[in-house]
Amino acid sequence: MTETARPERDRPWIIRTYAGHSSPAESNALYRRNLAKGQTGLSVAFDLPTQTGYDPDHVLARGEVGKVGVPIAHLGDMRALFDQIPLGKMNTSMTINATAMWLLALYQVAAEEQGAAPAELTGTTQNDIIKEYLSRGTYVFPPGPSLRLITDLVAYTVTEIPRWNPINICSYHLQEAGATPVQELAYSLCTVIAVLDAVVASGQVPQERMGEVCARMSFFVNAGVRFVEELCKMRAFVALWDDLLRTRYGVTDPRHRRFRYGVQVNSLGLTEAQPENNVIRIVLEALGVTLSKDARCRALQLPAWNEALGLPRPWDQQWSLRIQQILAYETDLLEYPDLFEGSVVVNGRVDELVAAATEEIDRVQAMGGAIAAVESGYMKSQLVASQATRRARIESGDDVVVGVNRFTETEPNPLLADLDTAVQVIDPAGEQATREQVAVWRAGRDAAVVDEALLGLREAAKTDVNLMPATLACARAGVTTGEWAGVLREVFGEYRAPTGVSGAVTAGAGEGLAEVRGLVTRTGEELGRRLRLLVGKPGLDGHSNGAEQIAVRARDVGFEVVYQGIRLTPGQIVAAAVEEDVHLVGLSVLSGSHMNLVPEVLDGLRAAGLGDVPVVVGGIIPPADADRLTALGVAAVFTPKDYGLTEIMRGMVNIVRTANGLAGA
Repeated sequence: MTETARPERDRPWIIRTYAGHSSPAESNALYRRNLAKGQTGLSVAFDLPTQTGYDPDHVLARGEVGKVGVPIAHLGDMRALFDQIPLGKMNTSMTINATAMWLLALYQVAAEEQGAAPAELTGTTQNDIIKEYLSRGTYVFPPGPSLRLITDLVAYTVTEIPRWNPINICSYHLQEAGATPVQELAYSLCTVIAVLDAVVASGQVPQERMGEVCARMSFFVNAGVRFVEELCKMRAFVALWDDLLRTRYGVTDPRHRRFRYGVQVNSLGLTEAQPENNVIRIVLEALGVTLSKDARCRALQLPAWNEALGLPRPWDQQWSLRIQQILAYETDLLEYPDLFEGSVVVNGRVDELVAAATEEIDRVQAMGGAIAAVESGYMKSQLVASQATRRARIESGDDVVVGVNRFTETEPNPLLADLDTAVQVIDPAGEQATREQVAVWRAGRDAAVVDEALLGLREAAKTDVNLMPATLACARAGVTTGEWAGVLREVFGEYRAPTGVSGAVTAGAGEGLAEVRGLVTRTGEELGRRLRLLVGKPGLDGHSNGAEQIAVRARDVGFEVVYQGIRLTPGQIVAAAVEEDVHLVGLSVLSGSHMNLVPEVLDGLRAAGLGDVPVVVGGIIPPADADRLTALGVAAVFTPKDYGLTEIMRGMVNIVRTANGLAGA
């Protein structure tokens, strides 16, 4: 009996891993290894100084260089990053936002030096600054100038780099900040409305070419473990996007209305406890964005099983790469039409999501659109509130997280037998080497050419001309990342986004909230004034979800909370502790720079005469580092396994009691 011929398979999505660390040379070697293993596109992670427009020798870059991505300070770094990788044939995604125009300029010049024309380049700059104000925190400039940079880049790429996606509208980070599927749909589409309206208003693109602009809009989406709902969310995205382009922008060509999106599955849902469970979570999340052919992702990158512990090693990234390859090449997923066409269940849930998202879109548009909803704090406060609700469901047990709040009994994990080698560790000497290299680069330039290029950028920024030509001139002249961003900081100013903490409330947070509230009140009475907590985010780490949830819960149990937002120097945090006369300092660091920044805060407090004020630290902190911080004087270290916020509050108030000679409770 002969086997029936198998159907023709669809082409797989672009298979990526999100990678970059230490230095351009080390990241280049990692990229070439991954490409040799069958990866079909690159997804570049830049370090926080690069993302926020600082050179590696700036004071705010201390401890952050090469930690969560690769440092790119100038054209020489970009050349090294893509050495022996033909950019004319590569599809490259760059996770970059405030400095997106700058990094694309460096990429274009490096590609031209390889012999590739701009029209050959394919890839994506993330370039969604609105979600940075709401979740990820790597914004630099106020919303107006930021939108101008996005608009200029969109207009430039349509004519000069027509195969490039100038923006990824990122619902991914909204979900990590607490967004429900409805909020994820609504706020993403409000963002793209703001961008497309700005492109139209700029007059840089003729009306007859707006279809081409819309065709280059891409999205970067999160896929959570509720994969049926996530599948329905993606089908809702397709319907909403098609309707928006037809009705608001008059796009008639169906090819220009195609919903094009890439995915990173949910890193927020990865657990430190029983991290081996993360593998099945990742697989299920990948299915949510690949099962439905009519709403299948165009590119996919999967996190590693141990990302809640620290920086994944190359082997861990390979494991995630193999998950994609098994799904794409071993299964029959790509051999069939859409599996859910006509499903009553799926269609019903999609209709519900479309209706609810449309209602929220209309609400935001009535406020004046996404920019106005950022500046008023509306969208941020909605996300903080949603995140607080989500955390409360986990604490109460209404939402089960296997290995965290149920089924916590476990055998010893052989993958974690040697914790010191379970994650990649960045050589601290690399930061000093990078600082020295940028000094050598500056010394080797033609200073007059650099000054002329920066003057051209400054003058262009004061007008409404497209800034990409002046930025390309800076790239070719050898200008650094910090110099380019510094000029625009002078012209545009800087911005501090609303934290959203004041509008959030805790509801249904499980047992013990009233008891801890009573303990806080009693302790304040014994000390003669209300307990005051300073929540600080030192360094450039903008992932503020944890800090915000601590601030919300601390306020709800009775602390007076001082939270000034992200991106503070240790000196600024110490000054706030002195000025506010706090009882406790809580530091949140998720970028891996805790061993650099926390000791600076401790030393600063001692120098200011506040050595008796206890300090607690939260973040992705390996056990060995936690022991070192405790030895340096940190009162407690909290990591993702400590999911019970009310219990964290109990521990914090007892730390205050102990520090002030009061009996524990």
